[in-house]
Amino acid sequence: MGRIIRIAGKPRRGVHRRHVLRGLLAGGAAVTVGLPGLDLFFSDNGDALADGGAIPPRFGLFLWGNGVHPERWVPPTEGAGWTPSHQLEPIAHLTDVVSVISGCDVKVPNLYPHGSGEKGILSGAPVEVVDDVETFALPTIDQVIAAEIGGETRFASIEFGAEGGALSYNGPNSPNPTENSPHALFERIFGAGFRAPGENSEPDPRIALERSVLDAVLVDAQSLRQRLGARDKARLDAHFEGIRTLEQRLARLEADPPQRLACVRPEAPGGSFDPIEGRAQVSRKNRVMCDIMAMALACDQTRVFSNFITQPVNNILFEGATAGHHQLTHDEPGDQPQVDAIVRHLVGEFGYLVEALRAVPEGDGTLLDNCAVLGTSEISYGRTHGLEEFPILVSGRAGGALKTGLHYRSSSQENASKVHVTLMRALGIVTSGFGADEGFASDSIGALEA
Repeated sequence: MGRIIRIAGKPRRGVHRRHVLRGLLAGGAAVTVGLPGLDLFFSDNGDALADGGAIPPRFGLFLWGNGVHPERWVPPTEGAGWTPSHQLEPIAHLTDVVSVISGCDVKVPNLYPHGSGEKGILSGAPVEVVDDVETFALPTIDQVIAAEIGGETRFASIEFGAEGGALSYNGPNSPNPTENSPHALFERIFGAGFRAPGENSEPDPRIALERSVLDAVLVDAQSLRQRLGARDKARLDAHFEGIRTLEQRLARLEADPPQRLACVRPEAPGGSFDPIEGRAQVSRKNRVMCDIMAMALACDQTRVFSNFITQPVNNILFEGATAGHHQLTHDEPGDQPQVDAIVRHLVGEFGYLVEALRAVPEGDGTLLDNCAVLGTSEISYGRTHGLEEFPILVSGRAGGALKTGLHYRSSSQENASKVHVTLMRALGIVTSGFGADEGFASDSIGALEA
């Protein structure tokens, strides 16, 4: 008896993307085979699912520490088909999908070396000092966006980085921890709480226990609320907003996994990522974590991520360097060939992230087509902690809302916060602007908008 395979479900347009091929092998063994990304699963123009659900937009942030050399960063040509500068040569093969924005300044007062630029580019606001400690006055761009598009996934946002620190903030003194271990990142996303499409495994039993505890807490909170005055009720409501968010997350964990055609459970990373002879494995860690994140997006586990590959003021001993990165930006004489090599290396790692997203098919294009990815640092020229001529890269089409492959050169030292407004609006977020005080911008950069 030969193999018999038929489509389970109704024929033609009744075939749903969750359907599988079922049949019998010789000897009577039942088999199921997942369907590929057929045209009938999508709308006629390939930009939405056939059942009416839109392909979701995603946002990514890639940040490296200690800046660039502006004179070797800015491309020599403008517009489409831009010519890579010396420090952008590592992404020369990606000029059609990466845009460069040059000539913009971070407009906050430059009073704190590295700190002012870090807060300015990520939140659009000046440094806030609380109890003699520098902090963010406003949420960072990733959290502003996560509040708008991150509510339907297991993780509203995910923060990681080969050697980065916590630079994602919900507000003053409220950081989101950054995961530096590829093993831990994999376990968090694809461990016990993850179910791939088609897997019949039961959700982690601990989820039901957590929900039971949470339900009891909320019942007690409602009882308490009846005995409070108006101001205390407001305080209690604000306090339990995070618990309500947790409740929604647990409900998503119990639900069936999103049916994403490109979603598969990846293999866990192997080997050690510890430094070798005092040198961090920046590239190896970054590439494994980028691959994990690309599949996390493909499986709709999150729609917002931040990759802090290295942190400001880091003194990582890169391959071939005779001293730490930050020290070299100040102490290396001449045209700083070692610093230059490090910048080129980090630009190449940004390129790997772009390639990882572009390698995942989605709709009639790729995952990258449905992303808006911002690449930047916390300063421009490392030696002077400059905030002028700020390094900014953008990749992805945000579902068709962004142009790609451009070098946009500002002739008037525009506010870098305009880039954030552009990306937010491209992601479908209605906003009056981004930032505060001198760093606030209400306008977008029209040249980047499709």
